[in-house]
Amino acid sequence: MSTATLPHLPNHKLKVKIKAGQRACNEKNEKGKICAGHLKRWFYSADVKEQACGDIETTLGRDVEIYRCEHCQTLYLPHPDEPRGTNVAGSGQLSVFGLTVAPKPPKEAAPAKEEKAP
Repeated sequence: MSTATLPHLPNHKLKVKIKAGQRACNEKNEKGKICAGHLKRWFYSADVKEQACGDIETTLGRDVEIYRCEHCQTLYLPHPDEPRGTNVAGSGQLSVFGLTVAPKPPKEAAPAKEEKAP
């Protein structure tokens, strides 16, 4: 989605993440300073204040993936190239040192011990 195709919400500011994996808010205040608040997944259908407003659910639908800045409350839609459902913490980055850790081999079943009679 581009900014031209974003729906207008009367009580919320809605943006699209600039790049995949973006975790910080890039909204500028009156002085031009970037907010830099952490973007957290927001489950608006469980939010009591949002249920009273109802803007997002009526405009975008019930189960849309939305992130909200913890400081300025700006809402972000995910970047189109961002992978879905990989991990809560994100996909992570490749090591700049080129190190890769081999996965551990599967454990083999230990043989059963025989009991000796006295």
